[in-house]
Amino acid sequence: MTDTAPASPLPDGQALAALIAGKLCHDFISPAGAISSGLDLLKDPTAQDMRDDAMGLIEASARKMVALVAFARVAFGAATSAERFSGAELGELVSGLTEGGRATLAWAVADTTYSKAQSRALVNLAYLTMAALPSGGVATIATRTDDGLVIEGRAEGARARLKGEAVAGLAGLPLSEGLPGQWIQPYWLWLTAHDAGGSLNVETEEGRVVLTAHMPN
Repeated sequence: MTDTAPASPLPDGQALAALIAGKLCHDFISPAGAISSGLDLLKDPTAQDMRDDAMGLIEASARKMVALVAFARVAFGAATSAERFSGAELGELVSGLTEGGRATLAWAVADTTYSKAQSRALVNLAYLTMAALPSGGVATIATRTDDGLVIEGRAEGARARLKGEAVAGLAGLPLSEGLPGQWIQPYWLWLTAHDAGGSLNVETEEGRVVLTAHMPN
């Protein structure tokens, strides 16, 4: 599958912001709720025998929340005042967010520096590559220079696949059916590549999904 121009109107700025905000709220609610549950256990005088479990829950959920915020600042936001990010920094963001999942991350990104647009494309592409492996496998993220920056994500596993919403978003198409939360990040990656003057290609076959973003220098 290659780039396809939108066939019908897509969300305007306000609608796009609302969809991204909705996705972030969905991502944050789980660790935030777990932290709240852990604190309730600590305050419950009848549950003091579960104090260690509560502290473990709070610590793990707090780490998850910090990882989500750090990732979101680069993937969706302005990401502080930094203009460029190293490959190692971006790798830490992705690994922190995907730690504990079924897929294994193989980070083969050159440890040079990347612009904000390139960094945004890279971390979103890496996340979506990992998400294409719901039953496990290996997600290899690599970069190369070829008249600009080429970012490739290879998801290889027994059930590697893309949901219908993701396929539409990665092609720059509006959501016709399905869950907006499953569509917005793939569409955001497509938009990031195209707004920077680049492109996004997707290839799917049994047991393999390949996402390739071409970004200008």
